[in-house]
Order: sequence, then C-alpha cells, then structure tokens
Amino acid sequence: MIKEVMQDAREHMEKTIEALHVDLRAVRTGRASPALVERIQVEYYGVPTALNQLAGVTVPEPRLLVIRPWDRSTIGIIEKAILKSDLGMTPTNDGQVIRLTVPQLTDERRHSLTRLVAKRVEEGRVSARNMRRDAVEMLRDLEKEKIIDEDQMYDGREQVQKLTDDFIKQIDEIGKAKEAEILEG
Repeated sequence: MIKEVMQDAREHMEKTIEALHVDLRAVRTGRASPALVERIQVEYYGVPTALNQLAGVTVPEPRLLVIRPWDRSTIGIIEKAILKSDLGMTPTNDGQVIRLTVPQLTDERRHSLTRLVAKRVEEGRVSARNMRRDAVEMLRDLEKEKIIDEDQMYDGREQVQKLTDDFIKQIDEIGKAKEAEILEG
C-alpha cells in the first residue's frame, strides 16, 4: 500500500515538473524559439486552433521566427492572433510567410521575467508540497483503517518527505537555469 501511495505522489510530482517546463518554455529570453508561439490560439472557421496546427514555425536566425502557414488564406488570421497575444511583437507578412523579430530584452524586462519565473517556480513548489500533504493523509487513513501500522506510516511519511525534497530541488534547479538564460540574454 505504501508503494502505491509513493507511486501516486511521484507521478503527480513528475506532472508538476512537466507543467513547469511547458510554462517556462513560453517565457521569452531574447532568443527565437518555436515555443514562444506554440500556445497562440487562432480563430480558424470559428474554432480556436493552435498555431502549430495551421503553420510550420522555423528559426532561421537566433532572433527570427518564420511562420509558414499550410494554407496561405490563413495568413491574415494568424497575424491577427499574434497581434492579440501577449507576445509584444509585431509580425511582418509578405503574403507567403510571417516573420517575427525577437527584440533584445531590456534590463527592466529581464528582471520582470525573472520575477515571473520565480513565481512559476514557487507555484511548482507549492504543488509538490500539496502532493506531499495528500500522500501523508492517505498514509494516515491507511493507519486508521488498520491496513498499515504506526511504524509503517512514519516510514512512509519519511519516504514521502524525501521524495518531495528531491522534486523541490529539481524545481529550483529548473528555475535557476531559466533565470540564468534570461539574464545572459
């Protein structure tokens, strides 16, 4: 039973790490990356559609994104979706492709992005701690139901704490790496 609780906690914490990676990939670092636009939703025939389903996104230069729509008739709606997004970049369109030039980050913008990263990292830590709390509650319930004894419950709590510490350490390392990436620009 303890193994099942541990496995469940591990799976949830791994999902937290994956979600943090996805969140941080979308944070602009002054370098072009297809991840910057992958979350943009385009209104395509009345249906919100992910940009990467309507176009190919390439990075021919370190600070340039080229968006090549599969269907040229969608170039206008893709351009509007980019303008409406919170990217803060203005697309240029030559009728064939859309080009997005990633501007240099100002010091002020770098610091606001590092604060955003710190906030996301803290949300990841809180999520891991919530999972620890849930796992410990499950262990207590198992003890109350006499499925495990008190010693097993305490051993399980120690294992859950160690697992949580390991995942929080990973979360912190991910955050430090992203902050360094933003500050080096």
